[in-house]
Amino acid sequence: MVWEQVESLVYFFLFPVLLFQSIVKSPLDLAATSGLIGAGLAVGLTGIALAYSLPHLPWLGRHIDQREHAASAQVAFRFNSFIGLALADRLAGSEGLLLIAVLIGVCVPLFNVAAVWPMARHSQRGFLRELVRNPLILATASGLAANLLGFTLPLRLEPIATRIGTTALTLGLLAAGAGMQFGHLPQAKTLAVAVLSIRHLILPMAAMGLAHAFGLSSVQTTILLAFSALPTASSAYVLAARMGYNGGYVAGLVTLSTMLGVVSLPFALGVLR
Repeated sequence: MVWEQVESLVYFFLFPVLLFQSIVKSPLDLAATSGLIGAGLAVGLTGIALAYSLPHLPWLGRHIDQREHAASAQVAFRFNSFIGLALADRLAGSEGLLLIAVLIGVCVPLFNVAAVWPMARHSQRGFLRELVRNPLILATASGLAANLLGFTLPLRLEPIATRIGTTALTLGLLAAGAGMQFGHLPQAKTLAVAVLSIRHLILPMAAMGLAHAFGLSSVQTTILLAFSALPTASSAYVLAARMGYNGGYVAGLVTLSTMLGVVSLPFALGVLR
């Protein structure tokens, strides 16, 4: 009962504040980073297309439960922005932070919409109705609009927003841990292998090809590869649970994705780079 209240707090208040603040403070230099933006969106759209196609593949579809897929597809393309920001700072300093912030600003709204769509569709809820009611999408959309309009948070509010963001991540991870049930994973092993393979193997390889196709600089290529190999978003569990899906299964996928990030990031930045 306590964790249900925590999930509600994270979903309706803490995560929206976190997303809004992250996007508002991310500088969007669209002209200077157009190539990186194009490559990042192409990586994301590749992940979305592959995730959505899984039930329709003849050799996989019959092994995939449609409801589990609707909740788990998001794991294949969403990313942990906190790990991304910390990693970009270590890899390329302030320039890396700027580049990953641009990717976060343009990709988070698209990825959140793509995460909600299959769940709304499968549960036969109105998609537009779910969008206008979803606090994560409202926060990202308003954050992007505020960013483009030049809005910045007042200095007095920044420490408060930062503390809320830290609390959101901590409680989100604790809620995911409380709802975790690894026993659910063997019931849909094929789906788990498929979405995690897209997240940690296919997308980094696609990012390498797209970096060449878009003619990215060395630093931009490094940030794109890191972006493509990040673990999935911890809020995936909260979103699935609040929309009435199997939160335990998605929490297990989030945990496995976090563990696989230890392998996929060195693969992307070492082997592919």
